[in-house]
Amino acid sequence: MALEFDATILSRAPVIPPQFVWPADEASPAAVGEIAIPVIDLAAFLSGSGDFSGADHFAAACERHGFFQIVNHGVDPALLAEAYRSMDAFYALPLAEKQRAKRRLGENHGYAGSFTGRFESRLPWKETMSFNCSDAPENASKVVDYFVSVLGEEYRQMGEVWQEYCDVMTRLALDVTDLLAVGLGLGRGALRGFFAGGDSVMRLNNYPPCRQPHLTLGTGPHRDPTSLTLLHQDLVGGLQVFVGGEWRAVRPREDAFVVNIGDTFAALVDGRHASCLHRAVVNGAAARRSLTFFLNPPLDRVVSPPQGLLVAKDGGAINRKYPGFTWREFLEFTQKHYRSDTNTMEAFVDWIKQGRRGAQFHGDAGQAEKN
Repeated sequence: MALEFDATILSRAPVIPPQFVWPADEASPAAVGEIAIPVIDLAAFLSGSGDFSGADHFAAACERHGFFQIVNHGVDPALLAEAYRSMDAFYALPLAEKQRAKRRLGENHGYAGSFTGRFESRLPWKETMSFNCSDAPENASKVVDYFVSVLGEEYRQMGEVWQEYCDVMTRLALDVTDLLAVGLGLGRGALRGFFAGGDSVMRLNNYPPCRQPHLTLGTGPHRDPTSLTLLHQDLVGGLQVFVGGEWRAVRPREDAFVVNIGDTFAALVDGRHASCLHRAVVNGAAARRSLTFFLNPPLDRVVSPPQGLLVAKDGGAINRKYPGFTWREFLEFTQKHYRSDTNTMEAFVDWIKQGRRGAQFHGDAGQAEKN
């Protein structure tokens, strides 16, 4: 019988199945220090009355590790609370009910109980529910329609919660692109057009308690292949960033979203911002939950840096660090050819240089999923 990730059963198991055991040099340490990342107050920036404080610290963080937090972001706390209640209601369902939305091989949406059936080792200790969303007018009810189509009419209200949440997160993520554009000297709005009508993804993460948390990981070390990630994590915590040669924890804040740069955005800005290695650890006593929004461009939009980033101070042209590619190509590479890990972008560039052939699916590499 194939292994199933049933959170109700596995969270009580005194010994975890061997498929979830990670090598000792990758599994979580007993303790880590915290990473000091910028906390950007968006109030003045969003109102248009000013820029943002700590610009130098913010720019340095984007160049070094690509992580920061945003507060006074305009997201209603009541909507956040409703989002968590909706997620809790979904994960409280029997496994068979959740699997009505089961994610199929090669897709980036649906329910996944770990990666059982897809990979055989280093499985993540979590379950996820993912769905696509877009700001294109014709997709105004895309999330609601998805929930109803895969789970049934009785889940319409749940779909409406997530439709509202995705709409709000899309607007916020686009505001963050303005923040990043200003930091790059491009001016507000310079990056918005690239993401218009995009193929973004919302992911609900549930990390059940684990009786042997030191042996496994909720999400293995990886860099996000997507563009921008906006994460809200509960107070259990578990997000860690690899910087300065060691793992550092990101302290949860109820009033903040963690933002990090993904591989596609790093390519869009020609490597000026970093896509950093990160992971998620699990807890021995409590479940951890996080809400993750991935901002992406339309599938067939070519990832190419704005002209302002390709001109040197002396007026000469700058050699680009990455070849042009579409988000569809990179997404399919991570879903069908390569299991995202610490070197996904490097492997993808090599694949392009080899004529988009010859890549092998790395079944023992890190996880493509988000913390």
